Amino acid sequence: MSDKKTLHTPQREVPQNTKSTVVRLFSQLRGQRARLTVVGLSIVIYVILSIWNPLYSAVVIDHLWQSIQTAWNTGTAFVITWDNLGKELFRLTIQYLFTWVFYYLQSYLMASVAETLVLSLRTQVSRKLHRLPLRFFDQNKAGEILSRVTSDLDKISEVLQTGLLKMIVATGTVIGSLIVMFYYSVPLTLIFLVFMAICVVITKVVASKNLLCAAQRQETIGSLTGVVEEYYKGRDVIKAYNHEDESIQQVVKVAEENRAANQKADFLTICINPLIRLLTRLSQAVIAVIAGYAMLNGTMTIGVVQAFFQYVNQTAEPLTEASYMINSLQSALASAERTFEMLDEEEEIPDPEHPAVVEHSKGNVAFEHVSFGYNPDRLLMQDISFSARPGQKIAVVGSTGAGKTTLINLLMRFYEVNGGKITVDGVSTAEMTRSGLRRNFGMVLQDTWLFGGTVAENIAYGKPDATREEIVAAAKAAMVDYFIRTMPQGYDTVLDNEAANLSAGQRQLLTIARVFLCDPPILILDEATSSVDTRTEVEIGKAMKQLMDGRTSFVIAHRLSTIRDADNILFMANGNIIEQGDHKTLLAKKGAYAALYYSQFE
Repeated sequence: MSDKKTLHTPQREVPQNTKSTVVRLFSQLRGQRARLTVVGLSIVIYVILSIWNPLYSAVVIDHLWQSIQTAWNTGTAFVITWDNLGKELFRLTIQYLFTWVFYYLQSYLMASVAETLVLSLRTQVSRKLHRLPLRFFDQNKAGEILSRVTSDLDKISEVLQTGLLKMIVATGTVIGSLIVMFYYSVPLTLIFLVFMAICVVITKVVASKNLLCAAQRQETIGSLTGVVEEYYKGRDVIKAYNHEDESIQQVVKVAEENRAANQKADFLTICINPLIRLLTRLSQAVIAVIAGYAMLNGTMTIGVVQAFFQYVNQTAEPLTEASYMINSLQSALASAERTFEMLDEEEEIPDPEHPAVVEHSKGNVAFEHVSFGYNPDRLLMQDISFSARPGQKIAVVGSTGAGKTTLINLLMRFYEVNGGKITVDGVSTAEMTRSGLRRNFGMVLQDTWLFGGTVAENIAYGKPDATREEIVAAAKAAMVDYFIRTMPQGYDTVLDNEAANLSAGQRQLLTIARVFLCDPPILILDEATSSVDTRTEVEIGKAMKQLMDGRTSFVIAHRLSTIRDADNILFMANGNIIEQGDHKTLLAKKGAYAALYYSQFE
């Protein structure tokens, strides 16, 4: 029974609030100030060297050209000595070496900064997920949550390591290079800037279209991932209903949409480079002709011309890639914004500072005028009241969607009540910590969950310090010991791939053994024997009866024959309890319970 809406929104590639996202992102880097300081110094030194090297190389080349001309004119051999060009060439080599060192240093440290930031954000997100209420997971798709934890953070890391670093370096290099280029020749620099302006305009137009294609590509990737995940989980049902062809067609359709989006985005990315390269080469050809004429007139030297071309080469690419770098940064900021949105999600109500403690509950449970709604404005449960005394068996029945599972979720504080209170041994569950409350419960759900680990580890999930003897005893009580011993490594057999090699009944038996081991004072059984055969159900029923002896138990059941011995039966409809009492009392009323009961045995 629910009134929930999906909060899934399409992937966006542009942040909604750039300034606050940037401020918040960099606030995450406070613990890495030392590394960032070294990165900043490395960038400054690298940019200075990148600008100084061509300038100094002009002096070296001119000196070299003069030495060659002198040797030619005098008819002597051209020789490089320490005093004749040796010092200059050595100094230039050292400068290039230090340029490489500082480029490597900034790249290495920035990679460390980026990965440390992503690790910190992943840790924050992981902790946040444990503090989010069940409502958040009900309202958001698993694929979207995983996307924020994985691909969004990977994008932030990638852009910090490449895009941001390249942007900062490019900005300093371009400014410095243009200043020197104007110093060398204003006309040549203006010619270069005209060609670059054309390149920038073309790049900006293509980049804006590419940004839309990138967003579409992300959306199709999410759709493809969701479809594949859905069909993988439902593979048995798909085969059972002979829907393999339809499912393949659907996957092919979504994959084709993803292929088309990828093709368009990749084409826009690839096609621009040859055009920009053509314009760049054309600008260089024009500059070369004019520079050659200047050298013939003696207004420019060969060293200055080669230095000018070095500045052209290290300025052209950043200018033409500016739009792509900006879009890349925007995309990363959008990813960061989505991550922060998750970190800002409303959390569970904090546990009380001075919580009440109920150690090993006696089993007194009471709902006192409880009301609840997934949307506070639309209550589904109103004025729910009942109590369970120690050792009683409480059955919760009703049609699908009646609110049975919701009732249990409120008992476990997976959801908070909107009114009234729930007590355990007279203590309100709201006054207890969630972990303290849940230590008093053992749950066996209809949907089994086993994790990648050994059989023994799965049984001991609720009691990690359990001995092997205790684990085996719990398995025997759950009628699963014999089956476990037939497995390749017995209790040390590793389960993986969601224990796909086990039957539904075997997986259920392992989860039942898990509850036997925990030995909780209060039990919650949600169709605990729904996946086992009749004979096994009878055997488990005997063990369950022994387990429930002296313990309060809540049993959600569809087969009413299994709960005829319940001390109190709660019949639910539309989120509310419309009848309650024992089996005989409810049959005598000839109401909703009696009608459902007789319909199962007609």
